[in-house]
Order: sequence, then structure tokens, then C-alpha cells
Amino acid sequence: MNAPVAPIQTSVWNEAGSFRLFWLFALATLCLAAGMGLRDPSPPDEPRFVMAAKDMVESGNWLVPHRGLEFYAEKPPLFMWMQAATQSVVGNWRVAFLVPSLLGAMLTLWLTYDLARRLWSREAGFAAATALWLCLQFGLQAKRGQIDMTLVAMTTLSVWAITRHLLQGPAWRWLWVGAFAAGLGTVTKGVGFLPLLLLVPFGLLRARGRLSATPEVGRAWKWSMMVPAFLAGVSVWLGPLLIELLRTGDPELQAYANELLFRQTGERYLNAWHHVQPAWYYLQVMATLWLPGVLFLPWLARAWCRDIRQGEPKQILLLSWAALVLVFFTISPGKREVYIFPILPILCVAASPYLRAIMAQRPALWTLAAYTGLMAAVAFALGASGLFGISDWAQRLAQQRDIGADDLRQFLVWLAALGAAGLGLVLLTRVRRAVMAAVIFTGMLWFTYGMGLAPAVDAASSARAVMERVGQRIGPTAELGLVAWAEQNRLQADRPTVDFGFKASPAEQWEQAVPWVREAPARRWLFVLQEVLPPCVDASIVESVGRSNRRSWVLVPGTAVPQSCVEPRQPKAGPEGSRAED
Repeated sequence: MNAPVAPIQTSVWNEAGSFRLFWLFALATLCLAAGMGLRDPSPPDEPRFVMAAKDMVESGNWLVPHRGLEFYAEKPPLFMWMQAATQSVVGNWRVAFLVPSLLGAMLTLWLTYDLARRLWSREAGFAAATALWLCLQFGLQAKRGQIDMTLVAMTTLSVWAITRHLLQGPAWRWLWVGAFAAGLGTVTKGVGFLPLLLLVPFGLLRARGRLSATPEVGRAWKWSMMVPAFLAGVSVWLGPLLIELLRTGDPELQAYANELLFRQTGERYLNAWHHVQPAWYYLQVMATLWLPGVLFLPWLARAWCRDIRQGEPKQILLLSWAALVLVFFTISPGKREVYIFPILPILCVAASPYLRAIMAQRPALWTLAAYTGLMAAVAFALGASGLFGISDWAQRLAQQRDIGADDLRQFLVWLAALGAAGLGLVLLTRVRRAVMAAVIFTGMLWFTYGMGLAPAVDAASSARAVMERVGQRIGPTAELGLVAWAEQNRLQADRPTVDFGFKASPAEQWEQAVPWVREAPARRWLFVLQEVLPPCVDASIVESVGRSNRRSWVLVPGTAVPQSCVEPRQPKAGPEGSRAED
């Protein structure tokens, strides 16, 4: 471990190298796409994006996303446009909602390879792509229908294009492409502008004369063209919104714009009202979701410190940008694990010239082999202990999540099979082929997740089971209203539903729901979060329909609701999957 780590200077990139790259991308594509179409959107985040995208397709209104009656102002609509456009092509929401993340993942993987290739060598490019593939957060986000994989693809594209100018330029068109991608990322999720922070360490390097070959800095007008390029990216969505505002002057649309452009950006950053975490929160994210890459930080830290001391501009630029982004998110009290995800591909690029030398050392190989073996052993132990009743953890999970017995057994069988196959792989490859074993096991992990683990718990996680029971109980001709609902409930309903707002308090929703259900009590029902059910409801005819996402839900027939029943209890602070915003 104390041996010096030298960067890759030269590399023979022959047919064998091209073959390795092809199979890495083939493995990644196969395993990340595995299971598409086998599950429904599940919390967190997925149901709200799909619901908004579905409303776009059905209503034809793509300008402003909706969440039931209300505008959905927490995120710009670009990601939802992608899901809606994909649905228009493939015609299957179970596939469509995951396609943008899959495409974003493969683009990110290629950009990571190509950036390292351009900065160092093709061998370094392959090492960077392999490192990114191995990190748990990459695969996890690639398999989720959330914004963040698409955002990271746009962020990586922007960094890739801007560094082509800053480090290999002049390449003014690529600089402008990078600014455009940053603008596009900003209307995907508000922090898409972060690649522009590359200009900060570049300016310092330039001022200190550390750049031997740099772009023409004297042509100010070319640098200034970044501004219209960025605004062009932002205007993909913001332009039509402003035009509509000027045309109609709609006060609701004005309130939507104010909420999204001000409260959900600057105010949310400076004074977050949820996901509040301590300053050290991202250390635990790196220590878990960035496995196994974080295990090699002792080797990489020495190499990076040496590069910084020697004034290596490429490493200083990349590592300084990663540090700036980390500081940016640490300052805000609101934190989520996905916020620092854009750093990961760039750190893999920065690590790439040293990975081959690191993995030539026995302690590093043992570390990677131990990681793979431990992951496999834990999967096997959990699956086997649940199947054979050695531990009751699986039963507790099933009770908490309302997972059926057959579904739980399927989940445990897949988990145990993953662990057994992983242990066999480790024994077969041994330490000297630890990298190969880790690459294959990562593929097995995401293949198993897509084909077995996620589909096994899908009925409970997506609320499909609960909403199927609702549909069966009330019959095909009944009308259904939602009170204190979650997005997955509306998405999984088997008929058009009536809601009374989402952000409105339970009392405000009840105030509107009671007159609605009393207009036709024989055929109208209310689907309600059990903990907000008011005492004035006739509990003897209220029916439980089960648990979903750690919450209990009930069906209230119209005949159980008195005319004056408008005092529901306030819900407790919700766990994941209830009503928390992303």
C-alpha cells in the first residue's frame, strides 16, 4: 500500500482493449436494462414524475406539469417531457419511465471513458468507465426512474465539453456546447449550472501560469458567448413558459413560476424545510454508496496530493471542481444522497491514470476481492436466513410493507441465489482476478435487482396491491375520491379519480371532499390515510384496504360521512414514500 503509484504513461490499445471496452458496455447495457417492464413506479419520486408525465400525454398540456388538481412546481418539466415522449414511442409506462435513466447512464459511462481517454490514454478511459460501473450509486440511479441519472448525464456532458476547451483547446464550439448543456441541466434540475464552476479553478491556474497550453483568453467576445449558449439551454423550457405568462397573465401560472424559480431554488437552498442533515452527511454517503471505489482512497489520496503539489493542471481542475460542488451542497442544510452524485464520474476520471498501478498491488486486489465476497456473503446470509426461518427479519419487513408470502419468498430466493452465485464467482476467480469478479458481480447484482428483487416487492412498493383491492371492493361503476393521498395511489387507481389538492392540509381536503361524497353517497367512496380519519365518520362501515409504503389506508363509503364531518386529525411526520418532496 505504501508503494508509489505512478500514472499510466503509455498504453498499447489493440484489439484486446477494444474487445474489453465492448464487453463492458454490453454488460452494462444488458444488466441495467434487465427488468424494464416488470415493475411499476415506486417511491421515492418515481410515481410523482410518471403521474405528471401521464397527465401531459392524456391532456396534451406539456408546458406545466400537474399533480392532480395542482401545478407541480418542485421541479422543471424536462425529465417528465422525456418520460412522456418515450411513452408516446413505446406505449408502455412500465418501460417508458425507466428509459431516460438508462440512456443517461450509458451516455455518462461513455463520457467518463472518453474524457479520461482524451486527458490521459485509452487504458485510463477504460479504467474510469470500469470504476464508475463498479460504484453502487451509479447502478442504483440507472435503475431508478428519477431525475438524477439524467441530470448527471447532462452535467458530465457539460464538464466533458468545457474541459475539451480548457485543457485541450482552443475549442470554442465545445465550450459553448458545455454551456448549453449546463443550461439544459438547469431546467432538468436547478443545480445543472454547476459545471460552470470549472471556470473558477481554470482562472486561478491561468493567473498562476500553470497552464502550458491554454485557450485564447484575449478574445472576450468568444468567452461571452457562453452566456447566450447557457440561456439557450435554459430557454428550452423557460422560454415557452415566459411567453405563455406574457400572453395570458394567468395569476396561477405566475404563482407557479414564482414557486419554481425562487422558492424551490434559492430559498430551498438557503433555508431547506426538509431533508435537513448534518454537515458530515455526505461522508456517510461516500462511505456506502460509493463502494467499492471509496476503499481505494488511501492509494488515490497520495497520488492526487503529489499531482497538486506538482501543479498538474488536469488533476487540479477536476479535483477542485469536485471539491467546489461538495462544498456547495454541504453549505445547504437540505441534503440528499443524490445531490453529490454528479461528482462521482469526474472523480473516476481523476482516478483513472492510477487505477491500473493500484490494482497491480496485492493489498488493493485483496481489498476488492474482500468487498465482492462480503457483498455476496451478506446477500446469501440474508436470503437463506429468511427462507429457512433462522431470522425473522424478512417477516418483519413483510408485515411492515404488506408484502405477500409468495412475493416475499420470491424475493428471498433471488437474494440467496445472488449471494451463492457471487460466492462461487469469488472462489473461481480468486484474488488475482478480483477486478473481473467485481465487474461481473456488479452486473449480477443489477440483473438480479431488475429481474427478481424489485418485481418481487413491486405490488407492495408501488401501491398496486392496495389500489387493486380498492377497485375490486368498490366495483367498476363507483367513483373514487382521494384524501391525504400519495402520488402512487392516484397513479395506480384503475379509474379516473377526484382529488381535493395535494399540498392542501387534510382539513382543507376534507372540507371539499364531504360535499362531493354526500352528493351521491351510494356510489362515491373516499380513499383516506387512516391516521387522518376524523372521529365523526361511522367507523363501523369503514374498511381497511391494507398497508403501503409504511402507511395504513382505508375506504370510506359515502354513507359513512355525515354532512358536517370536516375535522380530520393531522397526520404524523411521514416516512419515505408518503408525502415528502424530492
